[in-house]
Amino acid sequence: MELYTVIAFIVVILFLVVALFQILLVIGCPLGEFALGGMYKVLPMKLRFISGINALVLLVMCGVFAAYTGLWSVSSSINFHMMASIITGFLVLNTIANLFSRSKKEKYVMTPLSGVMFLFCLYLVLFT
Repeated sequence: MELYTVIAFIVVILFLVVALFQILLVIGCPLGEFALGGMYKVLPMKLRFISGINALVLLVMCGVFAAYTGLWSVSSSINFHMMASIITGFLVLNTIANLFSRSKKEKYVMTPLSGVMFLFCLYLVLFT
């Protein structure tokens, strides 16, 4: 298996894991210190709604990279390279935002995770 394919699998799995994390926040698991500023152990309803939207967005991102890298065969006129590039740009901004979080748990867990996702996505975008 080529490095590109391995990285593509890792990216798709990471998007799924982070989407699952957001779903756990939606259902009230006490993981709120790792997300959205880390002010709550269990997110209040309004932030759970945001986590639900985040989960959907992450699943779309997962689908974009699965289609872009050929892990998921989609016949579409969508420009997956452009979408993957936008997502990669978002990930660098997300990494920077997490770096400045007041929550140590968010800063020390989500920043490296987001950073790794950014680097892997950047590799996939640059070498396609």
